[in-house]
Amino acid sequence: MARPEQLGLLWAASGLTAGVDEAGRGPLAGPVVAAAVILDDLQPIKGLRDSKTLGPATRERLAAEVRAKALCCSVAEASVDEIDRLNILQATLLAMRRALEQLRPQPRHIIIDGNKAPQLADLPTDCLVETLVRADAQVPAVSAASILAKTWRDALMSDLDREYPGYGLAQHQGYPTPAHLAALSRLGPSVIHRRSYAPVRSCL
Repeated sequence: MARPEQLGLLWAASGLTAGVDEAGRGPLAGPVVAAAVILDDLQPIKGLRDSKTLGPATRERLAAEVRAKALCCSVAEASVDEIDRLNILQATLLAMRRALEQLRPQPRHIIIDGNKAPQLADLPTDCLVETLVRADAQVPAVSAASILAKTWRDALMSDLDREYPGYGLAQHQGYPTPAHLAALSRLGPSVIHRRSYAPVRSCL
């Protein structure tokens, strides 16, 4: 794994670095979830990488290790109503902001996966905020956030599958698979489906 300075990132001279990532921008149902993690250099975690490259059992094991060893971590959501009202990008940034606002201690340096950063008015003026595409595959703190966000959302969608049966949410987590699209056509959208998304809107 490349070292952060090899990626062209500007490290704060001192202080705590938070990694931020999201899960759930593409699904047709359920909230978008963001996580923020400040790792402890004295308790390294082996095997951190982009959650999409890990199997479910490995993700769950690493998520538990992140919660046990990180200096601090948080998970936050933006609801289906917020996604439909704001659009998915703004809802994702809202979830990221909520996750960052929950961190204690506050970070002095933030690395966000992607190319957009939320508005963070309450941060110290000397806090450095950076975005990096594919940071979840390059920066351990962002990889950890990716894993937390993914496992949190997967568990949530399994719970919602029991509350809204018939759509197969536990299997596809709300993504537009053929089985999900067929269930939408057969059952119509539930209250947890994103009506601003075209496949859902077409079934209304």
